[in-house]
Amino acid sequence: MKKIVISTGGGDAPGLNAVIYAVVHACNRRGWEVYGSRKGYAGFLNIDDMIRLLPRDVEGIYSTGGTILGSTNKGNPFSRPVENLAGEIQIVDVSDKILRNFNRMGFDCHIAIGGDGSLDIAHRFAEKGMPVIGVPKTIDNDLEKTDRTFGFDTAVATATEALDKLHSTAKSHNRVLVVEVMGRDSGWIALYSGISGGADVILIPEIPFDMQEVCNKISDNELHDKDYSIVVVAEGAGTNTGMTFNKGKGEQGRDEMILGGVGEWVAAQIRTITGKDTRSLVLGHLQRGGSPTTFDRLLALRFGAAAVRLVEEKIFDHMVALNASTMIAVPIADAIKKRKKVDLNSDKIMTAREIGICLGDKDVLSEQR
Repeated sequence: MKKIVISTGGGDAPGLNAVIYAVVHACNRRGWEVYGSRKGYAGFLNIDDMIRLLPRDVEGIYSTGGTILGSTNKGNPFSRPVENLAGEIQIVDVSDKILRNFNRMGFDCHIAIGGDGSLDIAHRFAEKGMPVIGVPKTIDNDLEKTDRTFGFDTAVATATEALDKLHSTAKSHNRVLVVEVMGRDSGWIALYSGISGGADVILIPEIPFDMQEVCNKISDNELHDKDYSIVVVAEGAGTNTGMTFNKGKGEQGRDEMILGGVGEWVAAQIRTITGKDTRSLVLGHLQRGGSPTTFDRLLALRFGAAAVRLVEEKIFDHMVALNASTMIAVPIADAIKKRKKVDLNSDKIMTAREIGICLGDKDVLSEQR
C-alpha cells in the first residue's frame, strides 16, 4: 500500500478539483491512501493542514472551480517569509524541515499541481530526494512540453463571453472598449478570445505594438461605417518603443513582477489620438473562477489519472503532459526551462490577419492588396 500526498500551488484555475478527484479515486482503486496538504506546503509544516482524502470527501468536486485544498502564491519553502520575535519579516529556507516531515509521515510520493513556479519548487524537492510527480496547471497555457494546460479553455470561454456582451454596449454608444486579459508574458488568452470574440485589435506580448497602427484600424472602422471597436490587450503586452506595464515588485515572498495597467494606458492613447469615447476594463480574476469547461474538466481528470500511473511506474521528477491527444511523461526540468510563447507563424496568427484583425503592427496583407 502506498501513501500519496497532493498539493495545489500558485494561482487557482478551473479544473484543480477535477485533478484531486481523479487522484483520489485512482489511488483508492489501488488500495492506496491519499492526503492533501492545504495551502501549498502548509500541511508539511502544520499537521492540522494535512487532511486525509477519501472518495466521499471529493464527491462531485470535479465540476466545481477553485481547489478544496486551498492555494498560495507566497508559500515557497526555499524562500519563506517568517515573522521573528521582534515582529520583523525574515526570509528563511524551510525545505529541509518539509522533507523530514514528508519522510516521517511515511509518504511515498508527492503529486504537485501547479504552474512553472510551483513545478520549479517541486523539481528542487526532487533534487533533494523527494519522489515527485508534476501536474501542469495554468490558465495562461504557457508551460512548455504540454499542448494544453487545464484552466486555459475556461479562461478563454470567460473572456470570449465578456467580449460578446461588450459588442452591444460599444455599438450602442459608438465607443471603443479596451479589454485587458491575463496571460503574463504570453498572448494565448488574448489571441484565442480576441479571434473568437470578434475583436478589431489584439495586442499580445509576442508582437510589440505601435499605437498609430492601432488607431489606424479604429479609423478604418469608421470609414467602413463601423463606429465602434473592441480592443483586446494581454496584460504583458508592450509597445514597439520598449514600454512595458507593471504595478511594481511582487508581494513579499514572490519574485515576479505584477503585470497590469496596459489596458488603461492603451485606452487613454486611443482617446487622445482619435478623439473617440474610449473606456477600459480589466477582466482580472474573473478568468480564474467558475466551473471548468468540458474540455478542461476532462483534461484535468486525465492528468490526475495519468499522475497516479506514473507513481505506480515510479517515474519521478516528471510531469504529465498532453501530446497530440496522448498522455506522456516529460522531465519537470524540461517543462520549466522557458515559457511557451505564441508562434507568430501559426495558423491562428494568420487567421487573425486574414479576417482583418489588427495585431498592433504593420498590416502587410492590406498593403499587398
